[in-house]
Amino acid sequence: MLRRLRGRFGISAPRVAVRTHLPWYWRALSVVVLSGVSLALAGWIYDAGQRFAGFYQGASEHEITSMRERISRLESDLESARKVANASESRLRIESTSLGQLSLQIRTLEEENTRLKSDLATFESLAGGRAGDSGLAISRLQILPGDGGQYRYRLLLAQTGDKKEKEFNGMIQLIATVQRGKETVMMQFPAAGDPAASQYHVSFRYFRRLEGTFKVAADARIQRVEVRLIQDGVVKASQSVAL
Repeated sequence: MLRRLRGRFGISAPRVAVRTHLPWYWRALSVVVLSGVSLALAGWIYDAGQRFAGFYQGASEHEITSMRERISRLESDLESARKVANASESRLRIESTSLGQLSLQIRTLEEENTRLKSDLATFESLAGGRAGDSGLAISRLQILPGDGGQYRYRLLLAQTGDKKEKEFNGMIQLIATVQRGKETVMMQFPAAGDPAASQYHVSFRYFRRLEGTFKVAADARIQRVEVRLIQDGVVKASQSVAL
């Protein structure tokens, strides 16, 4: 009996573990809390790692947004600058065109002024009695060479004195001294039987400017041209020019 008691309550007695009993929902809540803490800790460690590595998503998104806004502003400024440039270019083209037209008008007026001065000098000389007995004169004779043996002539016909009250009716005749190779010949415009002779007929009372063309062989060279003013087969005035 004594040995049995010693075996139950003595040193050799079996060990007994006492545990506190917890309900299952407390255990589940503990698991959820521990999981949340673990996730939060993992997120913090991840963000800390990104900051440490120099790559932070929040900062990167902020920088990207800032760059997009800056690009948008730059594109807006660029569009405004383009509009200003286009408007300036249009104004420059208009101003350039206007300047070109103005320059052309100025040149035209200068040429007209020079021509009028020359006409005035011619009329003054004619009024001074230099028109000859016929009262007719040829002045400002010009012979301008062109391409393919074609020449252009310009001249001014004037009538002074008592006969200016009567209209002159006649024609002009051009006598050209032409060298072709070693041969020198005289050519007359209009030639006999020329169907275009009507363009050489003139009629005027005070003065008249004439301009026209005549043609020689392409390999010929004109040395001198004489222009005659003819009425009823009589030469009333003449002028010549050497080329």
